[in-house]
Amino acid sequence: MDVELPHALPAGPEGYEAGPGMAVLARRLDDADAFVVVTPEYNHSYPASVKHVIDWHGSQWHAKPVGFVSYGGMGGGLRAVEHLRQVFSETHCVPVRDQVSFDRHWTRVDEEGNLIDADGADTAAKTLLDQLKWWGSVLHDARKETPYIASF
Repeated sequence: MDVELPHALPAGPEGYEAGPGMAVLARRLDDADAFVVVTPEYNHSYPASVKHVIDWHGSQWHAKPVGFVSYGGMGGGLRAVEHLRQVFSETHCVPVRDQVSFDRHWTRVDEEGNLIDADGADTAAKTLLDQLKWWGSVLHDARKETPYIASF
C-alpha cells in the first residue's frame, strides 16, 4: 500500500490532519495484532520514511508486538533495529527478541530476487513469526479484557 506521508508532524494537535491515505493506513494498523517492520540500514540507523510511519500514528501501536527484518552491509541492519527497538518501546509497542537480518544483502539473492541460501533466513523467520503470533494473541486478548491506556 502506498501512502504519501507528510514530512513533519505539526507543532500542536490543532495542525494535525492526515490525508485519506493516512486514514486507511491508520485503520489497517488499528486492525493489526502484530507488526513486522522491514528496514534497511543507512548511516547506522533506519530511514526517515520508517520514522514517519511511526510518528504519524499513536494508539495504533499500543500493546502490540513488533518484529524486525533488516538488511544492510556487514551488520545486516542490526544497528537500525537497535534504534527502532527504543523508538517502538516509546510507542508502547512490544519489540520481540528475535529478528531476521541480511548482511551484504546484495550477495544473498540471485538475478530473479530469490534467496540463494534460504535455510538460515527461513529458520529465523519462523522463530520471529512464532514469537509474534504468541505475543499478538496474548496482547489481543489482554486489550479486549482491559483496554490499554498509554501516558505520554
